[in-house]
Amino acid sequence: MSLSTVTALVTAAAEEAEQHGDPAVPVWVVGLLAFGILMSLLIGLIAFGGGREHS
Repeated sequence: MSLSTVTALVTAAAEEAEQHGDPAVPVWVVGLLAFGILMSLLIGLIAFGGGREHS
């Protein structure tokens, strides 16, 4: 498969993906989910390391 064939297939797939409209899950939901996971990990880290002395 040549590079021009791959490029044409990728371009066709990208154009087809643009025509389907809105995504199934809104982008802000994914962002809030990622933010929630990161904040829970941060709180867990602070809770775990909060009582330890510095070495």
